Amino acid sequence: MEQAVLPRPLDHARPIRVLVVDDNAGFRESLLSLLFAGNLQVVGEAGSGAEALDLVGALEPDVVLMDVRMPTMDGIEATRLLKERFPAVGVVALSSHEDQEIVRGMLVAGASGYVLKDSDGDILTAVNRAAAGGALLSPEVTPRVIEELTEALERERRRAHELERAQEALVERSVRRHELVARLSHELRTPVTVILGVAQTLRKVETTPEQEEELLSRLVSRAEDLARLVDRFELTIDAAMTEQVDVAEVAREVASTSPRVRVQARPPLPHAHINRGVARRVLEELLDNALRFSPEASPVDVVVGLGVRGIEVRITDRGPGIDAHEHERIFGPLEQLEELNVRVHQGAGMGLALARTAARAIGGDVTVGTSGPEGSTFLWTIALET
Repeated sequence: MEQAVLPRPLDHARPIRVLVVDDNAGFRESLLSLLFAGNLQVVGEAGSGAEALDLVGALEPDVVLMDVRMPTMDGIEATRLLKERFPAVGVVALSSHEDQEIVRGMLVAGASGYVLKDSDGDILTAVNRAAAGGALLSPEVTPRVIEELTEALERERRRAHELERAQEALVERSVRRHELVARLSHELRTPVTVILGVAQTLRKVETTPEQEEELLSRLVSRAEDLARLVDRFELTIDAAMTEQVDVAEVAREVASTSPRVRVQARPPLPHAHINRGVARRVLEELLDNALRFSPEASPVDVVVGLGVRGIEVRITDRGPGIDAHEHERIFGPLEQLEELNVRVHQGAGMGLALARTAARAIGGDVTVGTSGPEGSTFLWTIALET
């Protein structure tokens, strides 16, 4: 090898102590000459990684020149073990090859540099830098390492961005879940209050058989409403349990319970990552509402397609229509457009509220799309993962 001489670093009060590790005795001899010429002190030699580990503790070198390819224990494993036991010792990898995988392995194991065996000047510079806590990569391997590190950093940036978005979604779902529990508590209180009131009346007030029958009928009706509320909220609370769902298939399943419901799917339709049970609940509530407010013989249309905001499910009824200023109010709990004394459509006023709550719990929403004298279209949007 052509020898290159560098002055001893000024920040060292004594020569840098170097342990040379290589299974080729001839190459070790060449290294000794190079290091001596560079004013570096060779404190020992080793022909294997295992031997090097034994010598480091006894000789206390500043830097270990580590051959990458050795039998029994290669340089990568030896470097990993050495850095675990002696983290302050610098390691410079020596190799005849620019193998990207080996470069990565040595750097990950803890090497302070990676230089080629025929680069005398790089070897001396790498030893000096390693002793000072720095690092050096041979120019032949640097571009590849930089390219790989750049790609790794880009992957980490994308992953960090994905984790950030997932965290935001988790927080949003947590807020939705809190709103859901709060609404559940509020809505359960209403039928429970009525049930308690009727029970107290029956216990404290003398009533005629007719009055008693009416009160019992009201009690049963409210108890049934309560049971339905619990059943409706049950699936919504489990909204976080998701899977890949074919929304058009779910729509056909729900629609199969009524011959009046017609389903049309407009491809292409990707699967949605949502809770299947909650998706069924949204559709059941929307279809129940559409069937209630449509004339008995008229159809209800369901169209599933892909829109700018994700998957869009449109449920169109043949009802009397909804005034624009009522579009939001109808989604409130226990809200109904008909006054109690002239009501012709039965229900507790919870269907649309539950449909919206369930849709929002899985990252979507339910709104009034269009409405007029010939009917209304409710729009359920389902966000897609990007």
